[in-house]
Amino acid sequence: MGNNIMKYLSGEEEKNAEIYIEKAVEVARKATCRRAKCGAVIVKDGEIIGTGFNSPPGENESERRCEIKKSMYDRKVTDKTCCVHAEQRAIMDALRRNPEKLIGSTLYFARFHPNGEQRFHGGEDKLYCTICTKMMLDTGIAEFILPCRDGICVYPAGEYNRKSFDYKKL
Repeated sequence: MGNNIMKYLSGEEEKNAEIYIEKAVEVARKATCRRAKCGAVIVKDGEIIGTGFNSPPGENESERRCEIKKSMYDRKVTDKTCCVHAEQRAIMDALRRNPEKLIGSTLYFARFHPNGEQRFHGGEDKLYCTICTKMMLDTGIAEFILPCRDGICVYPAGEYNRKSFDYKKL
C-alpha cells in the first residue's frame, strides 16, 4: 500500500482486509467495556502477530470506569476513556510474542455498540485516539485499517496520528 494518504481499498486488497477485520470482530466479542466493543489484530506478512480487545485494566472490575461521563473528569486527566483500548492490548500482545515483526505491520480494527450493532468510522474528521496512534508510530506499525461508512479505509500511521490530533468534537 505504502501511500501517504487515506484511501479506500478495492479488489483483492479489500478482500484480504475483510478477512482480518472479521478476525478483529471475533476478538471484539471478548470485550467487556460497557460503552463499546472493540477488537484489533496486528498482521505482518499474512500472520496475526497480536490481538486485543477493550476492557478495564487487568480485567479488574474495581478499575471499571465505563459509567463515568467524560465531563466529570478533571481537565488534567488527558485520557478520559474507560478501558484499555483494543489497539493498546494488541500492541502489547505483539510486543510480548513477536516484537521483531511489528515494524511495517498493519493494525485492523472493528467496533460495535454494546447492543451488537457495528459502528463504522465516520470520516476523516473523526480520528481521535492520540494515545493509540502514538503507540502505533512508536512501535513501527505502518497502517491502520478499519471499516468506514463508504468502504474499508487504510490510513498510513503518520496520517492517522496527525488527524487524531486535529480531531474536534462537534
